[in-house]
Amino acid sequence: MKQIVKTTVLLLLFLPVFVVAQKDPGKVDWEMVAKIREEGFQRSQVVDIVAYMTDVLGPRLSLSEGMKNAQTWAKGKMQSLGLTNVVIEPFMDYGASWDNEYFFLQMTAPAYQPLIGYPLSYTPGTPGKISCQALVVELQSKADCEKYRGKLKNAAVLISPPATIDLASLPKGFSRLTDEELKNYESIIAPAPPRMMPPQVPNPDLLKAEERIEFLKTEGVVAVLQCDGGSFGLVRGFSRPGSNADHWSREKDLASLPMIAVAPEQYNRMYRIIKRDIPVKLEIEVRNRIGEAVEEACNVIGELPGTDLKDEVVMVGAHFDSWHQASGASDNASGCAVAMEAVRILKAIGVKPRRTIRLAFWSGEERGLHGSREYVAARFGDPKSGLKPGYEKFSVYFNQDYGAGAFRGINLQGNERVRQIFKAWMEPFHDLGMTVATIQSVGSTDHVPFDNAGLPGFQFLQDRVGIGGHSNMDVFDTLMPEDLKKNSVIMASFVYHAAMMDQKIPRKPIK
Repeated sequence: MKQIVKTTVLLLLFLPVFVVAQKDPGKVDWEMVAKIREEGFQRSQVVDIVAYMTDVLGPRLSLSEGMKNAQTWAKGKMQSLGLTNVVIEPFMDYGASWDNEYFFLQMTAPAYQPLIGYPLSYTPGTPGKISCQALVVELQSKADCEKYRGKLKNAAVLISPPATIDLASLPKGFSRLTDEELKNYESIIAPAPPRMMPPQVPNPDLLKAEERIEFLKTEGVVAVLQCDGGSFGLVRGFSRPGSNADHWSREKDLASLPMIAVAPEQYNRMYRIIKRDIPVKLEIEVRNRIGEAVEEACNVIGELPGTDLKDEVVMVGAHFDSWHQASGASDNASGCAVAMEAVRILKAIGVKPRRTIRLAFWSGEERGLHGSREYVAARFGDPKSGLKPGYEKFSVYFNQDYGAGAFRGINLQGNERVRQIFKAWMEPFHDLGMTVATIQSVGSTDHVPFDNAGLPGFQFLQDRVGIGGHSNMDVFDTLMPEDLKKNSVIMASFVYHAAMMDQKIPRKPIK
């Protein structure tokens, strides 16, 4: 009897320590971290994944043929990794599809030069190959229209001012966040208030971008050339004016003009020649395929099922859509590859997560976070418009979308309740430079709809390396394989610990 009592007392003495350890939300499973690092660094597949996404699948404009092919591949890849409930899931009527099938642009006089450029999305093509003169058009106000009336027929017009090329911004290799910059992030004590834009006073005399194009079309212009500046050889340009507002309407696409973004140094050359009153002659051919009807855009979703807390969800993801001018390597095949590799690592080492881990490849991010926003609204809701059943079962979402640079910390989105948890989870990765938990809130990507709904959603703090997205140079060769491996390992560990902890990730108070 005494022995039983003694044993019971000993158990009671040790029990509180055991309970505290289990209830510690920041506890690190060091043995599992070792397995994650071993799999992620010694048997990594992230470079192969991102190379296939960029080199083989290529550009992934939402609803394009390229995106549809890429989503079919992503579904098959998720299934091959052992994920379940993998679906290509529609989220909204998005508009007409658009694909560029062929592009040709060259200057033939006063000297020959092939030109670097590409057509803006949601614009029509040309009626075959056209030869035309290039003219500079400075069209800002309605009064400007009169000086060009009757003078632009069959011309290609340069509609932007000369591009500013900052020589100091030329690529000089890769740079890391300095120790001083990291300390500055750590020292932020409160998120910056949202920027308030001054109210815009409409000026009835100024032409809107859509009105400019409409005028040029009525005057018989055959193509519009533009340049948004940048570095040598770097072309930026997105979609025709008004395409967001009219939801990528087939009728509006066809009613527009062929619009082409051109490399700044070549655009500036043509501009200067024309200003000398020397004719510039061009040959242009653009073939764009515009869908016949409104179609639904889709996300790709897959799961690693949970065990005792399987009804609760930890999410990880990135946006799969890209602009059409390159293969979307940094923005954001890199994020998708890291998210997929993180889940692959956990599956490969035999993790049986308590919560279900859900992998998401979003669409429509580049046009307004549509894929993630509609997903959050449909699955979780929000306190203002009404909660859905999944709201209380949701734990956290982790995202990568600020380029392909190494993780150096995490943005807390103003949520002090997660600071000590995340700082503990970062400790195994201090040797990789992952050290900072900054209170700042960041926007413009797919964690934002979660955060806006009062759900924990986080974007990692990253080195800004490489040329970046939104240009013709967003290609595989700008990525740093070692950074992607580091990010995959860190992402896998954060997802694992969130899926295994006793509690869900703490939420900010609802305002």
